[in-house]
This record gives sequence, C-alpha cells and structure tokens, in this order.
Amino acid sequence: MVLARIIAIANQKGGVGKTTTAINLSASLAAAEQPTLLIDCDSQANATAGLGFAKDPSRHTLYHALVMDEPLERIIQQTQVGGLDLLPSDKNLVGAAVELVQAENREYRLKVLLEPLKEKYQFIILDCPPALDLLTLNALVASDSVLVPIQTEYLALEGVSELLDTLMRIRRNLNSLLEVEGILLTMFDERTTLSKQVASDLRSFFGKQIFNAVIPRNVRLAEAPSHGKPIIFYDLHSRGAESYQQLAQEVIGNAKKRVGTGARSAHTGG
Repeated sequence: MVLARIIAIANQKGGVGKTTTAINLSASLAAAEQPTLLIDCDSQANATAGLGFAKDPSRHTLYHALVMDEPLERIIQQTQVGGLDLLPSDKNLVGAAVELVQAENREYRLKVLLEPLKEKYQFIILDCPPALDLLTLNALVASDSVLVPIQTEYLALEGVSELLDTLMRIRRNLNSLLEVEGILLTMFDERTTLSKQVASDLRSFFGKQIFNAVIPRNVRLAEAPSHGKPIIFYDLHSRGAESYQQLAQEVIGNAKKRVGTGARSAHTGG
C-alpha cells in the first residue's frame, strides 16, 4: 500500500504564488488520476475560495479539527474536480495559533490528524500561510517535503535563506525526514531581462532542486481564482495550465522515484 506523499507549499514571503500553486498543482494531480487532498492552512482562505467555495460561517474547517478535535472526514469537501478533495479554512484559523500555544504536542496536531487519511490519497498538499507561525510549523512537521515557490523578480532570494534555516531547525528537532520537494520559479516574464537573469541566478544557486516547470506571468492564471476554478478548468490551453500540468508530472515522477528507492533499500536491507 503506497501512502500519500504530503507536500507543504511554503515561503514566508507573501505574493509569490503559493495559493495559485496549491490550487493548480492539486487540480493537475487529480486530473492525472492521482487522488489528492488540498488542505487550506491559511486563515485568509484563498485556496478555499479559489476552488469555488463561497464564505459560509456554518461550514466546519481546519480550525474545528485542530482546536476541537473534530474528525477530518466530517470536514473534508468534494470539489468540482474529480479526485480532488478540500479541507477548507476560514478566518477562525487565526485563533487556532493562539489557542494551541498551551496545547501539549502542539506542533504535531496536524500530523496526528492526517495519519488516518494517508491510505485514501496519493498526495496531500498543504497551502501554508505567508508566515513561519504555529500553523506553518504544524504543516512542515506533518509533511514529507516542502515545495518553495520563488518569484523571478528583484529580491527573489529574500526570505528563502530564512525559510531554509527554519527547515534545518525543523529537521533537527521535529521532523528529521523533511525534504525539499523542489523550488518553483513563478511569475516568470520572458520579455524582461530581469526575469531571465533572476531565473539564471536561482538555477546556478539551487541547481537540480529547481523544477523544470516554470510558471509564467499569465492573465488567465490570475483570473481563474475569481471564477472559483483551477486553471485547467478555466482555460486548459493557456500557458499557465500547461506549466502546472508539467509541474504535476514532475511531482508524480519524484514520488515514483522515491517509492522505487524505498523498495530497493528495503529489499537490500532484508
């Protein structure tokens, strides 16, 4: 039985395409017949809205699971994308960070909640808030890997070294198996020298950790969330849709490689 690969999408710098990536990678994975759960860990609930869920004060969310121990199965919603489920968020999630401060094993709450779901999905994607707070910490402790979107703009590396420092600390103290899934170049504008230069600098700095897929600056991609649709439903033939489908194939390929390596090492170990 292959258990779900849990991937956090994180960068404490805002406006780098985290939620766009969470929505569109999840939808593209589901479209590639990989059952996927997207967890909205951000109190702004942009991933929830971007998948077409209007604000609803009566809807139970991640807050109810983290703070009130409500089973996730009761909270998970089916989306318009076949094979993609959503664990929604709302503004109450701001309170969770405060209410959990005194809780025992507070960094492990999400990890424990996700354990029973790992047999149901191939991928679980966590959309983290743009801050290294307790919610992001819970996401990183629960995850197998972290995918870092970086925009190809001036000061692109700002904040990334801080995030990588945090990952090292989490590895040392809370989750020794946390890997970097990859670094994703976003908001790439091939018409500007700056975008090309930043992309080149990032590739020379991070090497193979950078995904081949590059997410362009794309009007259709920017419009899609306001219609409550992933890009593959809003405009399948746009460059944004093609880029996220390419990213999904890379992520699926990474997972297959890891399963193969795990199977080999288990075999040689036996």
